[in-house]
Amino acid sequence: MIKVSDNAKEKAAVLMKEDGYNPETDYIRVGVKSGGCSGLEYVLKFDNKKEETDQVFEDNGVKIVVDKKSILYLAGTTLDFSGGLNGKGFVFNNPNASRTCGCGESFSL
Repeated sequence: MIKVSDNAKEKAAVLMKEDGYNPETDYIRVGVKSGGCSGLEYVLKFDNKKEETDQVFEDNGVKIVVDKKSILYLAGTTLDFSGGLNGKGFVFNNPNASRTCGCGESFSL
C-alpha cells in the first residue's frame, strides 16, 4: 500500500485540476523505472486509465495506480509534497530504499 500525506493530497488536487483531471475519479500513477544516479528512479504522472495489471490503492481520498512491476519497490511508501523556497515537489518516503541520491528522485535497494 502507498500512503498519501495531507500536503501531497492538497497539491495533487490542484495540479490535477490544472491539467484537466478530476481528483475525485482520476488517478495518480506512480512507478519505478531504471535510471537515475542510484539505479532506479520514481515516476509520477496523472492518469484517467487503469491497465489490467495495475493495482489501485486509495489513501486519504487519493486514488493511486501502480503497475505490477513497481509494487514490490514501492510497498510501504508515503507520497509527500515539499514546498517552499527549497521545496522539491512530490517526495517519495520509501522504507525499502537502502540508498537515495541527493535530489531524492532515485534510489537503490
